[in-house]
Order: sequence, then structure tokens, then C-alpha cells
Amino acid sequence: RSLVGANPAMQEVFKTIATVCESDAGVLIVGESGTGKEMVAYAIHYNSRRATAPFEPINCAAIPETLLESELFGHEKGAFTGATGTKVGKLEAAGGGTLFLDEVAEIPPASQVKLLRCIEEKTIQRIGGARKIPIDVRVIAATNRNLEELIGQGTFREELYYRLKVVTIPLPPLR
Repeated sequence: RSLVGANPAMQEVFKTIATVCESDAGVLIVGESGTGKEMVAYAIHYNSRRATAPFEPINCAAIPETLLESELFGHEKGAFTGATGTKVGKLEAAGGGTLFLDEVAEIPPASQVKLLRCIEEKTIQRIGGARKIPIDVRVIAATNRNLEELIGQGTFREELYYRLKVVTIPLPPLR
């Protein structure tokens, strides 16, 4: 997978990627559907010091709200009906690497609170679990929606927004 583009806007994207690869700063990639947000996330991960660790993508819009927390944080056996074993969540599975939250605007408000706490404390607690598990993960998020508008509507947490967008990479439309 490689990114291409001679357009000056894409050249700026490449410069930003090169700069952000050297840090663990949170990155928010914004752009229309189909502009390559996931490819940018891959480029950041595979050119960073975390390149040999896992890259765990999760499409927040494709997972039902009732299962999203289990996918992110994992769960313990017996935590809910159907939890027949312990499941490691994406945040834990990405240990040492990168978690890519695609369509981050679709995370329900209650899960946003838990995600914010996890990013701030660098720990997770599996659903039904009693202990906090330390994590070392870089979070890259992407959206095609205006998160500032969603904050104004009360559907996206402002604190999470600022945690995710330490660096923002706007992708130009393909047209």
C-alpha cells in the first residue's frame, strides 16, 4: 500500500505524515469517504517506531452499539449472556502498536467516556473485569463528519475530540 499524489494538497499530507511518524501524538484524519483515510493511518503506523507492533483497525460504524465496547475493551468470561470466554479487545491487542478508529464519530457517548479515560490513564478494564490492564497504544482516528458540529449538538465529547486531534490531517477530495 502506498500513497501517491503530485497535488500540492497531497504533498502537504505527505509532509505531515513524515512529521507525525516521529511522535506518539494522537492523529485525527478527516476527509470525505474514499479519500484514503485508512491508507494514511497505515502509512503513519508503518513509518513509526511502532511499525513492528500490531496495527488494529476497527470500523466503529460497522459494529452494533451493544458490541462496540466488547470489541474495544474486551470482556471476561460470564460478563454477559454469550460471553463464554475471555476476549481481548482491540486496545489490548494493539499493544505497542496502533489502534485505528475508523468512523470515530459513530462511537456512542457512553463509550466515548470510557475511551477517553482509557487514553488518558493508559489502562483498560475489560467488561466484567475487576483489574486495570496497562496498555501502550497510539490512537489514530478518522471521520468524514464534522466533529465540532457534533460537539455542538452534544453527540461527541469535546475532551475526546481534543485528545484525538493533537494533529489533524485533512485529506483533499478526490475530485
